[in-house]
Amino acid sequence: MTTRRTSSLTLSATAASSSQAEPAKRARCPACLRAASSCICRWIAPVAHAVDVLILQHPLEVHNAKGSARLLHLSLPNSRMLTGEQFAPDTLAGLLADKHNVLLYPDTPGDRSLGIAPPPALDPAILLDPTLLRLVVLDATWRKSRKMLYLNPLLQQLPRLPLRDTPASHYLIRKAHAPDQLSTLEATCYALMQLEQDEDRFVPLITAFDGFVAQQLSYVMPQGEKA
Repeated sequence: MTTRRTSSLTLSATAASSSQAEPAKRARCPACLRAASSCICRWIAPVAHAVDVLILQHPLEVHNAKGSARLLHLSLPNSRMLTGEQFAPDTLAGLLADKHNVLLYPDTPGDRSLGIAPPPALDPAILLDPTLLRLVVLDATWRKSRKMLYLNPLLQQLPRLPLRDTPASHYLIRKAHAPDQLSTLEATCYALMQLEQDEDRFVPLITAFDGFVAQQLSYVMPQGEKA
C-alpha cells in the first residue's frame, strides 16, 4: 500500500510540475486578433468612404500573419468582414441587399471550364452615386478565391470591377504569381479611389500598409529570409 501511495503522489506532483511548466497562452489583441507582441493596431488609418465594403475572408486567411484584410477592415468604417468559404444563400442575399453590388474580381474566361458563370456586364449608371454602391471583396489566395466564387452562385451574378492603371504592389512579404497581383488592402484601396474618384483620400492607408509590411519583414529578415 505504501508503494502505491508513493507512486500516486509522485505522479500527481509530476503532473502539477508539468502543468506549471507549460507556457502560458499568448495574449491576443482583441482588435487585430494578433499576438500582443506583434499587434498591428498602430497601422490602423481610418478613412472616410462613401462606398460600402463587404470583405468575405477565407478561413485560411484569418490567422495568416501576412494577411492585410483585418487592417483594411479596421481602417474602413463602412466595412463588414465575414469568414467562410461557402455562405448560406439567404445569409449572402441579406448581405447584398439594398445596394448596387460590384465584385472586385477580374474577368477570367478560363473559369468557364470550372462551371463558373460569366459575370453580367457592369452598367456604368450604377457607378454614378457611390453612396448606393457596395464593393464585394474576396480575401483569399487566387485558388481559394476561385473556389469561393464557384461555391457561391450569388457572387457569380455580380458585375465585376476591373482595376485600371494600378501601380506595382508594395506587398513584399507575399509572393505574387503575376506582376499585377495586389494585396487585398491595396486592391480595395485602388478600387475605392476609382469608384469615388478621389486618390488622395486613400493614400494614408497605403502608407500605413507600407509600415505594416515593414513590421512583418522585420520578423523574417534577421533569420536570413529574403523578402
